Amino acid sequence: MTERIHVPVALPGGETLITAAWHGPAGDAPTVAIAHGAGAGMDHPFLVGLAEALGELGVRTLRFNFPYVEAGRRLPGAAAHAILAWRAVLAEAHRRAPRVWACGKSYGGRMASMAAAEGDFRVEGLIYLGYPLHQPGRPEKPRAEHLPRVTVPQLFVEGENDPFIQPREQLEEVVATCRDARIAWIAGANHSFEVKGARRPADEIGRGLAPLVADATHA
Repeated sequence: MTERIHVPVALPGGETLITAAWHGPAGDAPTVAIAHGAGAGMDHPFLVGLAEALGELGVRTLRFNFPYVEAGRRLPGAAAHAILAWRAVLAEAHRRAPRVWACGKSYGGRMASMAAAEGDFRVEGLIYLGYPLHQPGRPEKPRAEHLPRVTVPQLFVEGENDPFIQPREQLEEVVATCRDARIAWIAGANHSFEVKGARRPADEIGRGLAPLVADATHA
C-alpha cells in the first residue's frame, strides 16, 4: 500500500509543500528515503518499480519530489533548496522509522551527498544510483571534493558504461579517498541502467536494483 503525503520545506523565500509517498512495511522495517534524478519526478517508473520491489523485500521507502518539480519546473533550482528538501524528508522519515538510509538517482544522490558532507544529516548510509561524477566528456570537472567528508557508509551503484563516470578509474580513485565506500558495478549498464541488447521497461530495471539497496540496509 502506498500513502501519499505532503512534507513542508522551509525555503529562503517561504515554506513550500513537496509530495512524498510511503510504501512498504511499517514497524521496525529499515527505511530508505529515495530522491529522483534531475529529469524526472518521484513517480518515474524506475523509482516506482524500485520502491515496490523493496517493499517485497521488507524495506519501507519514502519517495519525494524536489521543490522545483513541485513548482512545475523542468530544471533543478539552487542546490541549497534540494538540500533543505532532503533534511525535511529525513525529519519526516525519522518520525516513523528508527533507521533511515538516503538513496538517490543521479542528481538526487549527489544532493544527498552534499547535505551529508555539511553534517547534521542523520542517516545510516548513502546509496547512489548512478552518481554523476562529471558531465559526459568532462572528467576534468569532477563533483567529488565533498565526498571524503561524508562519515557514513556510501554505496555507489554504477553502470559500467555510464558516460558520467568515464573513465571508470576516476570514480574508483575518488571512492578510495572516502572513509567507508564501495562500488557495485552493473555489467554493461548506462546511466539509466539500461543494457544494450537487453530491452527492459524502466520499472523492471528499478526492480532489478532493489536487492542491492536492500542488502545495503543490512550491511
